[in-house]
Amino acid sequence: MKIGIPRGLSFYSIYPFMFGFFKAMGIEMILSDKTTKKTLSCGSALVVTETCLPVKIFVGQVLNLLEKGVNKIFIPSIQSIAPKIYNCSKIRGLPDLIRNVIKKDFTIIEPTLDKSAKHHGLYDFLLECVKPFGLIDMEQIKKASKAGWKVYNNFQVMLKSGMKYEKALKYATSGKLLIEKDETEYPISIGLVSHAYNIYDERASMKVIDKLNKMGVKVYTAYQLTDEQLEEGVSTLGQPVYWANEAEMIGCAGHYLKDNKIDGLITITAFGCGPDSLMIERITRRAKQFNKPLLNLTIDEHTGEAGFITRLEAFVDMLYRKKRMQGIVENSFAPSSNVMEFI
Repeated sequence: MKIGIPRGLSFYSIYPFMFGFFKAMGIEMILSDKTTKKTLSCGSALVVTETCLPVKIFVGQVLNLLEKGVNKIFIPSIQSIAPKIYNCSKIRGLPDLIRNVIKKDFTIIEPTLDKSAKHHGLYDFLLECVKPFGLIDMEQIKKASKAGWKVYNNFQVMLKSGMKYEKALKYATSGKLLIEKDETEYPISIGLVSHAYNIYDERASMKVIDKLNKMGVKVYTAYQLTDEQLEEGVSTLGQPVYWANEAEMIGCAGHYLKDNKIDGLITITAFGCGPDSLMIERITRRAKQFNKPLLNLTIDEHTGEAGFITRLEAFVDMLYRKKRMQGIVENSFAPSSNVMEFI
């Protein structure tokens, strides 16, 4: 029993749980390769231009699994993560989108998670995940879900401690729980506001965290915050939650806007994302009220790395200048010498 899992969209949030669950159910998982230029170009060729970058990447990841000979691919339809909290239409209709743009013979494992619907809980979702393999024993499914939660919780603990995503995922899926803290002193701290599939896909984000670290910047994200901190952040911006994953945008921004140790915010959004465009407008207005520097970055398949780096460098240099004027950092601190390493 084998199932293909594309590295895209919900992968970055639910894979640790699904890994523990599928493994406990005796199902072998085959991951697509990390996103490359080929992944993106192949995915972009099959969808309309207006489709957002994360969906184009997801289509390319499905094609990659088909090239590997995988004939059962996990493509969940995540409608709602909480009562009256909905995903965007592309994610809700992802199985239908893939079915209509990829004209190949393969089976889509398409469980639906809809917390706004009555009598449709997690176990119903998990049953739909494994039913195509002839697995319908609910006691076995409940036991496997506990294994899933164990991996997921270990992953979250390590990620919230500041460990890098790839390392936390590797340890969690190996059954390990280790706490490592970065003792490096960074003169600048930035809150990075975006979705996990934009931050942790190295092709989409162009390794933005590594680039900022080399500039002497400590990066904080939504994934180092507790649920309570994210909820408080949402209240700070006075924004009623409607969209799924809104906490990782609005909640994250609200928390770091009032955090005095954060020198500025950077947002990363995919071009053409309707929900994000509304949230970014709200964040931009509130950043002015908090007098917190803000850089908005928009990414698509045409985004060039040189221009991306230039904007990061200019923003970080502005934060250094501001701190030097306040006498907080010495004149010897400057990002330009580090930036040259990757230009």
